[in-house]
Amino acid sequence: MKMKNFAIFLAVLLVLGGCKVKKKEGVENRTGKLSVVTTTTMITDLLKVVGGDRVEVQGLMGSGVDPHLYKASEGDVNKLFTADAVFYNGLHLEGKLVDVFEKMRRRNRVTIALADALAPSDLITSKEFAGNHDPHVWFDINLWEKITLYTAEKLSGLDPANADYYMANAKAYHEKLAKLLVDMKKEVAVLPEEKRVLITAHDAFNYFGRSLGFEVVGLQGLSTATEAGVKDVRKLAELIIDKKVKAIFVESSVPKRTIEALQAAVKDQNHNVNIGGTLYSDALGNAGTPEGTYLGMYKYNTETIVNALR
Repeated sequence: MKMKNFAIFLAVLLVLGGCKVKKKEGVENRTGKLSVVTTTTMITDLLKVVGGDRVEVQGLMGSGVDPHLYKASEGDVNKLFTADAVFYNGLHLEGKLVDVFEKMRRRNRVTIALADALAPSDLITSKEFAGNHDPHVWFDINLWEKITLYTAEKLSGLDPANADYYMANAKAYHEKLAKLLVDMKKEVAVLPEEKRVLITAHDAFNYFGRSLGFEVVGLQGLSTATEAGVKDVRKLAELIIDKKVKAIFVESSVPKRTIEALQAAVKDQNHNVNIGGTLYSDALGNAGTPEGTYLGMYKYNTETIVNALR
C-alpha cells in the first residue's frame, strides 16, 4: 500500500513538473516582457520602436512578402495563439488571415487592428474594390502618427506598469515622423506639378499621393489578388503617352512582369517609358538596412520617385 501511495505521489510530482515547464515556454514567462506578434514589416518596426526593450516582438512577414496573399503556417498559428497580443493592419490588408483573427477573438485572445485608430474621414475608399477602404494607410505620415499614439495606448493597456515608457517612446517617434513629413514635402517641391504622376504595379500609393500631391495610378487594384488585364495595360499605356510620364515603378512585394508588360505596351506605340526603380509598398526593405525601417523606406521611396520623374 505504501508503495502504491508513493507511486501516486511521484506521478503527481511529474505532472506538476511538466506543468511548470510548459508555463515557462511562453515569451512573457521566460523574459518578463510582453509577448507581441505582428503581421507586416511596417507594424513590426513600429512595435519595436514604441515597445522598446519592454516588448518581445515576433513579426510574421519579412521583406518582400505580400500581405494580401500571405497564408499562416502551422507555426504562425501557434505564435498567434500563444502571444499576449497580436497587432495587425486591418482593412482586409491581411485578407487570408481574417479567419484566424476571428477564431482568436472567439477564444478571447487579444487582437488589435491598428487601422481602428483612424476615423472614416481619414480613409480612402475605392469603387474598384467593392467600396472597401484602401488599407495602405502607412503611406500617409499623418495617419501613421495617429497609429503610433494608438499603439502606445494599447501597449499601456496591456502593460500599465510601463505606460509612461511606451508613451514617451511614441512621442519621441512622433517628432521624427513630423520632421520626415516636412523633409519629404521639400523633396517633392522641386518636381513640377504636371510631372507628379506616379504609376506603380498596384494601388498601394493613394495615401502617399494624397499627402504629397501626386496623381497615383496602379496597374492592379488595391489588392494584389486581382490580376491586371490587357485592357488595363492598354488604357494605362495611353495615359502614360498622353501625360508624357517619364518613369513607372516596380514594387518589391509584387512581381515585376506587369510593369514590364506596361513598358512594352508603351513601346508598341512608338513611345518610351523608363522603369524608375523598385519601390517598397507592402513591405519594408531588408532588416539592418535604412529601407528596413519605416523612416528609411519612406525617404528612399520619395527620393526614388522624384529623381525618376524629373
